[in-house]
Amino acid sequence: MLIYVLRRLLVALSVVLTVSVVSFLLLHLSGDLATAMAGPESSAADVEAIRVQYGLDRPMVAQFGDWFWSALQLDFGRSFYFQNTVMELIGERLPITLKLGGVSLLLALLVAVPLGVAAAVYRDSWVDRTALGVAVIGQAMPNFWFALTLIVVFSVGLKWLPVAGNATWLHFVLPAVALGYYAMPAIMRLTRAGMLDVLGSDYIRTARAKGLSRSRVIFKHALRNAIIPVVALAAVELGFMLGGSVVIESVYSLQGLGQLAWDSIARNDYPVVQAVVLIIAVFYIGLTFLADVLNAALDPRMRTR
Repeated sequence: MLIYVLRRLLVALSVVLTVSVVSFLLLHLSGDLATAMAGPESSAADVEAIRVQYGLDRPMVAQFGDWFWSALQLDFGRSFYFQNTVMELIGERLPITLKLGGVSLLLALLVAVPLGVAAAVYRDSWVDRTALGVAVIGQAMPNFWFALTLIVVFSVGLKWLPVAGNATWLHFVLPAVALGYYAMPAIMRLTRAGMLDVLGSDYIRTARAKGLSRSRVIFKHALRNAIIPVVALAAVELGFMLGGSVVIESVYSLQGLGQLAWDSIARNDYPVVQAVVLIIAVFYIGLTFLADVLNAALDPRMRTR
């Protein structure tokens, strides 16, 4: 088990380094950063002064080395626009995004897993067809359109929930539903496929032959094994939620990390953009690593891969 964990940790660290290099290069290859920071009305002397001030006149390898070493110490510099340190901005916004992602994933699991189990148990029935229909709609529906529809119905029409902001837990209900529904189809389909595979296995037939109740066979024996791949998928979906919450946070004005990334891109605030990309990537890779370790603990066969 220890060898497996160390091997997966080495892979995770390699991916973090690769993401750091790629994000740094893409940002610098997108154009002249000094010109973008100076603005279209600036003179050549102003652009050159900014280039020297921020070290953009140095070789690319030296720039990356300085940035990555500072990033390891959680020092991402200062924001060009907000005039705060980047870590102060991330510290203010990250809890909002984590709260939104956690609540959205919990909501998706609470709905998708029972729905997948029911679809597998009542295969080819109206329950199965309804569950698959919900999954198809969730995969085909743009999340921004669904988010706006929720606002029109529950905020503007019924006036049950607030439109925007993050002052109370009520402000997170609609964003969590909009973001959670995006993750439901994949979780539901994987749960259904796992349950169908497990329900046809020999040990389930043996459990039924022993006279065990249907609920005990389904929830204690079948679901326990079928849920293992869902653990890894849930971690991946949470990573997608953290990285893909830009649209939802913009629609509901949540002022989380996604909204910060959007504002920073619009204002050419490159230190913030680089930091947000790296932070989200580290969270995503870390969640995937934890999912692999947990899967290996639940299923010893995973340790040989």
